[in-house]
Amino acid sequence: MNKSIIKMLSGAVLLATAATAQAREVDESIDAASDGQVEIINISGSVEVFGWSRDAVEVTGELGDKVEELVLERNGDKVLVKVKVPRNNSSNISSDLVIRVPEDSSIDVSTVSADITVEDVGGVQSLHTVSGDVITEAAGSDVSAQAVSGDVEVTGDGGAAETMANTVSGDVSITGVSGAVGAEAVSGDVMVQGGSFERANLNTVNGEIDFLAGLEDGGRLTVESVNGDVDIRFDDGVSARFDIETFNGDIDNCFGPEAERTSKYAPGWELRFTQGDGDGRVNISTLNGDIDLCQ
Repeated sequence: MNKSIIKMLSGAVLLATAATAQAREVDESIDAASDGQVEIINISGSVEVFGWSRDAVEVTGELGDKVEELVLERNGDKVLVKVKVPRNNSSNISSDLVIRVPEDSSIDVSTVSADITVEDVGGVQSLHTVSGDVITEAAGSDVSAQAVSGDVEVTGDGGAAETMANTVSGDVSITGVSGAVGAEAVSGDVMVQGGSFERANLNTVNGEIDFLAGLEDGGRLTVESVNGDVDIRFDDGVSARFDIETFNGDIDNCFGPEAERTSKYAPGWELRFTQGDGDGRVNISTLNGDIDLCQ
């Protein structure tokens, strides 16, 4: 046989053997409380969490070659899922996990370099990653989703709860949640769409802010941007006192009152007026950016 063909076949065998050695499949399960807490820790890779109707936690997927073990244990109403890795070893520990939990569980997911995806989980969610995206569904329970470098996306069913979403480098998108919301980005856009809020705090340093939702009677909306435009559009009628200011940008208000110069020597604009009974409060400020306000 031709020597070059032999080398190619030998190389293919070696690659297949290495791939087989690195592929460490996992398929484990444990009984769990129907509304208990599930803590998940995975340093690198990905974590997908799905709610289901069984009172059990199931873990499937692949573990990195250098992973020591998968810890799956129950203590009372709490289940721990942890990828245990050697100390001071960051190579070949990437693990991709698919985890099914009882649908009424509360979950706490922590990763360093991994994406987090959650679907059909009805309990409280606490989701944290350093480098990766966080994408989750909210079902009327509190959600805290945080990333350092990555996008954060929360989609709800309209139920009232407290939703907190933060990222340093990335965009924040919150759709279909109600109640109270806090969204913050350092370098990225912030968007809140749908739902109705009694309290909303939106902040970004470099990025745009869009609030396309409702403000409840007596509700409070606070929006702050350093470099970026702000677009506020209320789904329904709004009753609030408005305090709006931009240092370098225009204010466009379709409710009627027009903005005034903060000073004849400075470029800033300000606008203060009352809409309806004025029982709510809307405070909007930006350093460099336009503000568009409408219904």
